[in-house]
Amino acid sequence: MEYNEIIVTLSNELRPARFRHCREVSQTAVRLAERWDANIEKARIAGILHDCARCLHGEELLKTAHYYGMTPNEFELVQPALIHAPLGAIIAQRRFGILDSEILQAIRRHTTGSAGMTLLDKIIYLSDCIEPGRSFSGARKMRDLALANLDVAVISAYEQSIHYVMANGGVLHPFTVEGRNSLLMEMKARQNGK
Repeated sequence: MEYNEIIVTLSNELRPARFRHCREVSQTAVRLAERWDANIEKARIAGILHDCARCLHGEELLKTAHYYGMTPNEFELVQPALIHAPLGAIIAQRRFGILDSEILQAIRRHTTGSAGMTLLDKIIYLSDCIEPGRSFSGARKMRDLALANLDVAVISAYEQSIHYVMANGGVLHPFTVEGRNSLLMEMKARQNGK
């Protein structure tokens, strides 16, 4: 499916605020891809589709996951909103015809992050956090940081997410903790020239 067709479909299925968010994530991802020499078209597609499963809630979300053969893990069952990212990757593939494994992985990882994030994964994860509609304390600083040092900005996004989840009594997904620690270890290894 072409980008313009995806836009039309999502505009009819997502709430206006969610659709606006997806467009802004896509635009932010394009800017970051240009800055960090990533594939612009992959960033555009992953950005627009990252929340394609957010029109589903509660029981409908679980039913759709099961329909596509996805078995939610214990963390997703406790916090069902987490299902939308891996389910979104499945929907992007089966419904929107996206076959590129990098795009699908970036969609899958955009909420929790993961150890061993690729450049595209980092761009989509960060774009979801810093798109212009986000107004949390420190958002402007994180946007500036994303243009200066992508990895430091991703660490900042992980930490912002961890603080938010903890402040709201949520359960930290292990992928988030592993992603943060993995990236910190990579950065330290680079600093030490290893």
